[in-house]
Amino acid sequence: MKTQIVLINGGTTFKNKRDYLDFLKSRKISIEKKIRWNELYLDKNLGEHFEIIRLSMPLKENAKYDEWRIHFERYLPYFRRNIILIGLSLGGIFLAKYLSENKFPKKIKSIYLICPPFDNTIEGEDLVGGFKLKSDLSMIDKNCKKVSLLFSKDDGTVPISHAEKYKTKLRSAKVIIYKSKNGHFKISKFPEIVKMIKEDIHLTSH
Repeated sequence: MKTQIVLINGGTTFKNKRDYLDFLKSRKISIEKKIRWNELYLDKNLGEHFEIIRLSMPLKENAKYDEWRIHFERYLPYFRRNIILIGLSLGGIFLAKYLSENKFPKKIKSIYLICPPFDNTIEGEDLVGGFKLKSDLSMIDKNCKKVSLLFSKDDGTVPISHAEKYKTKLRSAKVIIYKSKNGHFKISKFPEIVKMIKEDIHLTSH
């Protein structure tokens, strides 16, 4: 039986519709194809031992936690034991919030929170929409003993100060801070996470 990996990518939140419309009018757009580590690279390098499930969260560009939670819970019956959860950016704080407030129904092998914001102190962005964490995150450790927090020093979106905030709440979590992951992990390859995931199920890396 293949090990399932559930991957939840990031998104944005806005205080009101005016801010959201302003974002749509002013954001940078491009027709160039983006090659990201969490797409074909991950499939190719993890191979046949894994089943990667990418959850397309609703309205990710104007995200609301309650809507994401409903969507996520629809998939719970399809998840198997020893699942691996990966949350990137807003997907990371979504997993942190959900797993700190709910007992997960299946055994989790490991959790990777990649550049997740901790609170609403991100310059130029508002972390709203119900994603605020409660003060007690201890339920995360009860759901899974292997939690890894991955940050990059050159991340201009979520600063590494958020890593320290998570560490004070999740004392058993492993915090890894890279010198550079092209800012907000906008990279085409991510061999370190491939190695860690393979080690989760004791596969040798080639």
